Amino acid sequence: MRLNKYIADAGVCSRRKADELIANGNVKVNGATVTEYGIQVEKGDVVSVNGTVVEEPSAKVYVAINKPLGYITSMDDDKGRATVAELVDDIPERLFPVGRLDYNTTGLLIMTNDGQLTYTLTHPKHEVWKTYVAVVAGVLSDTRIAKLRKGVDIGGFVTSPAKVKVIKQMPRHAVVEIKIHEGKNRQVRKMFAAVGNKVQSLERTAIGDVRLGRLMSGHYRKLSRQEIEYLKSL
Repeated sequence: MRLNKYIADAGVCSRRKADELIANGNVKVNGATVTEYGIQVEKGDVVSVNGTVVEEPSAKVYVAINKPLGYITSMDDDKGRATVAELVDDIPERLFPVGRLDYNTTGLLIMTNDGQLTYTLTHPKHEVWKTYVAVVAGVLSDTRIAKLRKGVDIGGFVTSPAKVKVIKQMPRHAVVEIKIHEGKNRQVRKMFAAVGNKVQSLERTAIGDVRLGRLMSGHYRKLSRQEIEYLKSL
């Protein structure tokens, strides 16, 4: 197995981050520092990262969680805030979130110890569509919808065209479904702000064809075999 994949599959970090650690001389194999992430690791080899021996890759686990408000997408937090790691603390394998949801955003988050899948789902070139339902202040006019569908400047970055559908328009706010395939920090909120509508609440309901469904807030479920195969095919 390639060294970077070995490290990622062991749940240490993503494959991309493993490449950085290797290039920076933070990884040793059988006591010798290596800087080529493509070398092969065989059964019985001892791999260490920053002086800590890496356990051999464990069984792959894939879960979907419904992230509640007030949780951060991190494994730990020096400010004592609740983390998504707490939602899966009864699973023996160490899982990592795939991508991020901000503190005030709820909904679907995939967690896994499969570094290759994490790389696939988060790398921009793969363009995995994410679906959100937003409640935004004011009227979302046809002109504003057209701007979102074309792409808007959110501060030095022009977004790709989004798929937008108004579910319900009320006098003071609108319920909107929006689909994007990028993952800039707070992107959906910034997109609506760019056209003059402040987001009041935001929930991610799907990643590709994997849907949140009726999963209760703060709970998780294991992905089905079909869902796992679908995500790996992207």
